[in-house]
Amino acid sequence: MTSQESKERPSSVSVKKTYLIDMDGVLVHGARAIPGANDFIHRLNDGGHKYLILTNNSRYTPDDLQHRLNASGIPVDAQHLFSSAMATASFVQSQKPGGSAFVLGGTGLYQALNEVGYTLTDYNPEYVILGETESYSYDRIIRASQLIMEGVPFIATNPDPSGPAETGAIPGCGAVAAMLEKATGYMAYYVGKPNPLIMRLALRYLDEHSENAVMVGDRMDTDIKVGLESGLETIMVLTGVTQKEMLSKFPYRPKRVVNSVAEIIP
Repeated sequence: MTSQESKERPSSVSVKKTYLIDMDGVLVHGARAIPGANDFIHRLNDGGHKYLILTNNSRYTPDDLQHRLNASGIPVDAQHLFSSAMATASFVQSQKPGGSAFVLGGTGLYQALNEVGYTLTDYNPEYVILGETESYSYDRIIRASQLIMEGVPFIATNPDPSGPAETGAIPGCGAVAAMLEKATGYMAYYVGKPNPLIMRLALRYLDEHSENAVMVGDRMDTDIKVGLESGLETIMVLTGVTQKEMLSKFPYRPKRVVNSVAEIIP
């Protein structure tokens, strides 16, 4: 290979077979695929790599997320999608199999809990579980507050203060959780990034191990942090939240920084 070819060849990582990939800011911006994302997924599929596309947003089902990605031109199946709703359902099922929960959230969270056999109830639940929804009911927020103050453990799918919507950023799970924490004096347990728990659950879903895995993300404070703390190799892309000039502000570093997933050769 000539020196010129070496300069132009997209970057490859050390030999890994498993990829955990953030969705927004890495593969898509809203309904639009980031240039090179389609080819990156094709390379993963053609190489026989195991991979999951991760999202902290618990509102959507895997089928919803598949439709969104497919509509943008990215060819993925629902089996390659893993949300904080799925992680939360897996977590509570491991703690209290066949339990019950009072839920504030969207279809993705309700479906994930139903699939692990959880009973969703307003009375005597074993957990209060909070996720994203566009229609938070104030009456249900009051009921959640009452249950938490009565001692029911409080779980939130993720700590994100805001999330993307067609009309712009909207309050996220973390913002509503902060309100409930302030009102009750009890802190939520957050399952999603940057909690390493979601990485362990995702790897278990794939039947893989951290030493054989790479985390690809666009945020130093969530994606790269959780990858490092989970023992994964980390790749930072510059198509999302964290920009190159911001990297020096963090006490930790990704393994590699690339302009976009177009530069990653699995």
